[in-house]
Amino acid sequence: MKKRHDEPKSNWKKSDTKAKKTTNRFDTESIEGMRLNKYVAKSGVCSRRQAADLIKKGEVSVNGKVVLEPFYQVQATDKITHKGKTLQPELQLVYLLMNKPKDTITTASDEKGRRTVLDLIGKEIRERVFPVGRLDRMTTGLLLLTNDGDIAKKLSHPSHEIKKAYQVELDKPLTEEDLLKIKKGLVLEDGPTPVDEVGYADGNAQNIIGIVIHIGRNRVVRRIFAHLGYEVVRLDRTYYAGLTKKDLGRGRYRHLTEREVVMLKHFS
Repeated sequence: MKKRHDEPKSNWKKSDTKAKKTTNRFDTESIEGMRLNKYVAKSGVCSRRQAADLIKKGEVSVNGKVVLEPFYQVQATDKITHKGKTLQPELQLVYLLMNKPKDTITTASDEKGRRTVLDLIGKEIRERVFPVGRLDRMTTGLLLLTNDGDIAKKLSHPSHEIKKAYQVELDKPLTEEDLLKIKKGLVLEDGPTPVDEVGYADGNAQNIIGIVIHIGRNRVVRRIFAHLGYEVVRLDRTYYAGLTKKDLGRGRYRHLTEREVVMLKHFS
């Protein structure tokens, strides 16, 4: 598989080294002059677009008076309320990289009581963070969690074509004929499915495959192989948006470094 300095390498091996914890947080914004819809969104009520709708419906008050303009510029002394509850935005931006274990749900909570990625964080992170994108319950590997809605939106938008690399273990060897079909691009039930790179991860084990994609459709890697009659036994994301699992043990997480955050913002 072709290697480039800014894209995943083809060794596809996971690290068993335990990660060192860091506590980097980034104070990048202030309340003064912030638009009202952004203030509401950063207070954890809803997304910025939904916040604009709430404001237009008259559900948000500033200093006891209803304000219908989403672009109202908040002053430092303003008291903002929603349905009588005082709002306080989360201004301290946090970026966490997790090596997700299997049998874990990529949501903030689960109605069936199953373990979620936020359960792994527990009370160690006081800020409200949320996962960027999803890994299904049994898929392991890299997952980004943050409270930076702008970064999350950019990384999730298809137009940015954010690359993700996976190591796939199949129930049987992948034939060279089927490997070529994947390289050329399959057509699944939801349309053409291009891949950026695909190849055998181990020259002696043709059931271990490395694949790089930029599309973000639901369970797309599993569906690529199922389309050709293979079952994915294990699926592990090893690379995401320039980030790797180096020194990050399974089930652990760490704060991104300032350099990584800058890279993410330019990457996206």
